[in-house]
Amino acid sequence: MRIGILGTGTLAAALGEGWIRAGNEVWIGGRSQAKADKLAERLGRLGSRGRPGQAAFAVTPREAVTDRDAVLLAVSWDGVGDMLGLAGAADGLLAGTPLIDPTNAVAHGVGDLLTERGESMAMRIAGLAPGAHVVKAFHLFPAGLWTGPAADGRPRATVAMCGDDPAALRVVGELVSDVGGAPATLGTLGRVRQLEEVAGFVIGLAFAGVDPNSAIPKVP
Repeated sequence: MRIGILGTGTLAAALGEGWIRAGNEVWIGGRSQAKADKLAERLGRLGSRGRPGQAAFAVTPREAVTDRDAVLLAVSWDGVGDMLGLAGAADGLLAGTPLIDPTNAVAHGVGDLLTERGESMAMRIAGLAPGAHVVKAFHLFPAGLWTGPAADGRPRATVAMCGDDPAALRVVGELVSDVGGAPATLGTLGRVRQLEEVAGFVIGLAFAGVDPNSAIPKVP
């Protein structure tokens, strides 16, 4: 696939690396062109499926989202508006495109959601990017999970997703599989706040010194 990545941080780098290793190409756009250039240069050395040849390109945010099979919005939650503005989302450049939202709008070290009561980040993003097919995914695990060695061919993790468009969910599911994850659709964007609350639950326990895995029952 031809994947746009908005952002140049650790998640952008980790998923970009995994997608390139799986045979995809990525177009990276960030607020800093220098950082986009640096990341594209590093990822470009991987080549598609290990073959030599460029598979990562540094471009402007608008170019990163144009004519792509999917776009990853890999920025902090409070930078979403600025980045989508740079990408021309309000002009409809993301209309019809699967837009992956991995953001966590939570208070650092506490886990309280910072969105308004009843609001979700994914729905806010859908409002800022008219026509985009927003899919919540990749928001529960640290970026390093997607670059470490896989264990005996088993999935690295189950990636819960929410989205309204079945075709977009299929595309994002393929991209989850490309980095060694197992996709699992929880429901539509109407349930996405529930999924975002899970991130707050996990973060809150982790910063309190409690293993979140120990607080979740093991279902046979």
